[in-house]
Amino acid sequence: MTDLLVRLYALPDAAPDLARARAAGVDIRRGLAPEKHIVLEWVNATFGAHWASETDVAFSRSPVTCWVATHEGKCVGFACWDATYKAYFGPTGVDESQRGKGIGKALLLVCLHDMYASGYAYGIIGAAGPIDWYKQTVGAVEIPDSTPSIYRGMLRSSE
Repeated sequence: MTDLLVRLYALPDAAPDLARARAAGVDIRRGLAPEKHIVLEWVNATFGAHWASETDVAFSRSPVTCWVATHEGKCVGFACWDATYKAYFGPTGVDESQRGKGIGKALLLVCLHDMYASGYAYGIIGAAGPIDWYKQTVGAVEIPDSTPSIYRGMLRSSE
């Protein structure tokens, strides 16, 4: 999968997307240390151990670089940055039952704005899934010759 580059100094405003999520009853905020175990359990059950490991690292940062989406007291989405490499966005995911409400876009934008506020001018979306969506949403551009990316040779469980 290809890596993408994003100009963090030229991002769209996150406020409309946060408002849309809020209108759907979803709160998007920075993760809190005492809920780390709950978020990690949810990420592991929903997206797998690799993403849970990266999320664990994001919770170890100060401030925490994992943002969560909650609905009725439950985790329904998450997005991380600086989890595997500096200036990298991801992993990120939204529960299937909550998709289509703009939660993923709001999480993406708050993370990228957070990266910019912390001093990064550019962000990298590693091994991006929906490339066209990232291009349209934040003006991401493909990084030539970035496949197989930083994850080449990564250990995989035998399960």
